Amino acid sequence: MSQIGSFTRSNDGTYTGSIKTLAIDVKARLVPSEPASTSEKAPDLRVIVSGAEIGAAWRRTSKEDRTYHSVKLDDPSFTAPIYANLFEEDDGEFALIWSR
Repeated sequence: MSQIGSFTRSNDGTYTGSIKTLAIDVKARLVPSEPASTSEKAPDLRVIVSGAEIGAAWRRTSKEDRTYHSVKLDDPSFTAPIYANLFEEDDGEFALIWSR
């Protein structure tokens, strides 16, 4: 696993930071989704880069009872979606950890 992003959380629930891999290096925001759907499958957050939505995130709870977000990033320029998890670190920052 590798850290591909770092974020801070504001009081309104928005995460602001950056995502960096060998192929991308962008500033990103994860913003709370509008409650347009009552579906349990609806994402909790939308991933926004340069005004375009490139992904979504769903709140999960680990076996250790730790809350995190499961993130899916996708864009026509990607050969395949990128899956990652957003975890809170001990210092209050949030790390986006890539998983295959």
